[in-house]
Amino acid sequence: MSKKSFIPLSEPNITGNAWKYVKECLDTGWVSSAGSYVETFERKLCTFTGAKYAVAVVNGTSGLQIALKLSGVEAGNEVIVPTLTFIAPVNVVRYLGAEPVFMDCDNFMNLDPVKLGEFLATSCRKTAKGTINKKTGRLIKAILPVHIFGNPCDMAAIMTLARKYGLKVIEDATESLGSYYTAGKYKGKHTGTIGDFGVYSFNGNKIVTTGSGGMLVTSDKKMAEKAKYLTTQAKDDAVRYVHNEVGYNFRMTNIQAALGVSQLEQLPAFIKRKKENYYEYKKALAGVKGLELLGVPEGTSPNYWFYSLLVDKTAFGLDREALMSALSKSGIQTRPVWHLNHLQRSYKGNQAFKITRAGSFVARVLNIPCSTGLTKAQAARVAGAIKAAGNLHG
Repeated sequence: MSKKSFIPLSEPNITGNAWKYVKECLDTGWVSSAGSYVETFERKLCTFTGAKYAVAVVNGTSGLQIALKLSGVEAGNEVIVPTLTFIAPVNVVRYLGAEPVFMDCDNFMNLDPVKLGEFLATSCRKTAKGTINKKTGRLIKAILPVHIFGNPCDMAAIMTLARKYGLKVIEDATESLGSYYTAGKYKGKHTGTIGDFGVYSFNGNKIVTTGSGGMLVTSDKKMAEKAKYLTTQAKDDAVRYVHNEVGYNFRMTNIQAALGVSQLEQLPAFIKRKKENYYEYKKALAGVKGLELLGVPEGTSPNYWFYSLLVDKTAFGLDREALMSALSKSGIQTRPVWHLNHLQRSYKGNQAFKITRAGSFVARVLNIPCSTGLTKAQAARVAGAIKAAGNLHG
């Protein structure tokens, strides 16, 4: 099969001023973490999202780790996380010696605020020290919601609960750059800018990429300054190399930031293309029994990062695994949703609160090609292959 005929799940779209900006870094020798593009990227991301302060980091995971640390999470504490997510936001809790408590998802695969409220009300108690988990006796310090595949979480409900129980909120917006709320308490606000901290990712498959890289955002100037201090090895004297705290080598490079600036310039067009292709799929697959594209939460405008197809074996004739195999044979890359994290070997001993809905998504979700460079013809080919697979086995 030729490379040209293969349709990947999600590939980077390196166009615009990318070559120009990166070449400038190479020509001037500013290739490491020092250089004007790092600060430019931070400033432009703040302008786009409405965040007050931004700190560029080496990847989204490092940003989450610093955000948790600045939120006061320490060894022996707990952090509430979704079980249905990429494992990175769960692992960062362990990096700090804390433990995750797993929460179920809502109908959009995001952390379920209803069960979150039930857990805090029935399984925890408020004390002078903070909110204590009755079962473990540990202090719960934070909630780490993830905006799954670009769909915004119900942040109004999550923030209300967080403030009631004295918990910090770190938004994992690594998949949702460009998503925002169109109604409600946070109308006009972008994901990542509502909690105490937000973190974006620029991994190779994200809507904006720097190859790797991430961005921590906050409305607290002192926290932003501390984040920049910690991510640059906590230098108190950069000439004599005095370090009064343990720091991290988490700073983004100038080359990455140059690529990020060029990508950010194209983000509105990328989102427009993502949305158009989502509705191309929706139109092409309308009426096919047993198939449904996951919808959009009311009162939100997502970035349509991933397109999640829900497959009902009984009605469609094929289950998710069989459809994925059939599409692979046609040169179309797809991917299931992640294995639930409370079932991962490293976390089987951790508390999981009434996980019932998440398993259904794991069994049915197939993510289909969603690159920003995906053409209408390619989207039509994907939809046709999906329908053909169902007809063949129907």
